[in-house]
Amino acid sequence: MEKNRSIFIDIWDFMKENKAWWLAPIVVMLVLVGVLIVVGQSSTVSPFIYTLF
Repeated sequence: MEKNRSIFIDIWDFMKENKAWWLAPIVVMLVLVGVLIVVGQSSTVSPFIYTLF
């Protein structure tokens, strides 16, 4: 394995080689929730995000 490979490239290669395309929606949702958490904690938009839940 190369030193400078991204985790996303590794996951993509794993899904291609093992035909595990069912993992794609899970990975996308985890990334979106992570972005939502970061944005919700560090911006002025956070009160509006909290009203969604």
